[in-house]
Amino acid sequence: MTKYVIKRIILALCTAFIILSLTFILIKLLPFEKPIGQASQVAPIYEKQVQLGYFKKFMTIQPQYGEYIFKYEFDKTTYYYYEVPVMQQYFSWIKNIVTEWNWGVSTSIAVNVDATVLIGERLVVSIWINILSVIFSVPIGILLGIWAALKKNKTTDHIISTSVMIFISVPSFVLITFLMLIFCYNWKVLPTQWPASTDPTSYKILGYILPVFCLSFGSICGYCRFTRAELCEVMSSEYLLLARTKGLTKRQAIMRHALRNAMVPIVPSILSEFIGILGGSMILENLYGIPGIGRLFVMALNAKDYSVLFVDMAIFTTLSLLAGVVLDISYGFIDPRIRMGAKK
Repeated sequence: MTKYVIKRIILALCTAFIILSLTFILIKLLPFEKPIGQASQVAPIYEKQVQLGYFKKFMTIQPQYGEYIFKYEFDKTTYYYYEVPVMQQYFSWIKNIVTEWNWGVSTSIAVNVDATVLIGERLVVSIWINILSVIFSVPIGILLGIWAALKKNKTTDHIISTSVMIFISVPSFVLITFLMLIFCYNWKVLPTQWPASTDPTSYKILGYILPVFCLSFGSICGYCRFTRAELCEVMSSEYLLLARTKGLTKRQAIMRHALRNAMVPIVPSILSEFIGILGGSMILENLYGIPGIGRLFVMALNAKDYSVLFVDMAIFTTLSLLAGVVLDISYGFIDPRIRMGAKK
C-alpha cells in the first residue's frame, strides 16, 4: 500500500508538470495583449516582463526577434521591447518557479502584482463556499437516498426519485437567478450581491445562503440517486439474506452490513464531487459577485491576463489530481479488504 501511494503521488506530480507545461506553452503562443495607457504608465509592465525573462530590451532595433512590441523613450534614449521565443519563456518560467516561486504577474487586473497573490486572496472564499456546500449536501443526499431505498417501489420512493430526476437537471446558475429574483428583489430578505468586507457579520452570513444552497442542490440529488442505487443493490445480495436468517432484524442487517458496504463507493465520490462543485461555481460566482477564483478566471479571460489565467488553471488542475490520489487511497481506509497495488 505504501509503495502504491508513493507511485500515485509521483505519477500525479509528473502529470501535473506535463499539463502545466503544455498549458503554459499554449497560452504563450497567444498574441501578447498590449496594455492600454500612456507609455510611462505601461513601461513598468514591460520592465517586469523583462525581469521574468519573457521579454528583452534593446536600444536598437533587433530584426532577428521580429517586430518590436513596445517602444519607450526615456532620458533621450529609445528602448525597444521584444518578446522572446516561447521555449525560452518556458525555461525562464521553470527557473522563476524553482528559484523564486514566481509564477508571473498580472498585466491588467492588478498591474505587476504576483498572480499567486491574487489567487491566494480569492482561493479561501471559493474553497470555504464549496466546503459548506459539501457539508450541507452530503448528509441530506445520503439520508434521502437511504429513505428511498428502504421504501423501494412505494409512494415515497417514487416521489423522491421523480423529484431527483427533475431537479438534478437544473443548473446552479439557473437556480440562483430564480432564487435571487424571489428572495433578493421581490421579498428582499437576502443580499442581492456578495456582502462587502465592511458589512456586519450577520449580513455576511446571509450572503452565504444562496450560493451554498445552489451549489448543494445538484449534489444532494446526485448523492440521493447514487445512495439509493447502491443500497438497493446491497439489500438484494445473498449475504444480507444470510444475516437475516441468523436472527438479525431488518434494521440491524441494514445498519451493520448494508450501509457499511454501500458507503464504499459513495464516500470517495465526495472528493470528486467537491472538485466538480469547485469548477461549476465559476458562473455562479460571477452572477452573485463572489470574489472567488472562478470569477477571477472569467475576469482574466476577458482581460487576456494570461499569467493570472494560467495560475488559476493550475489550481484547478492540481486540486483535481490531488483529489484523484486521495480518492484511490481512501478505498483502502474505508474497506480494509481493499489494498491498492498489492501482489496477487
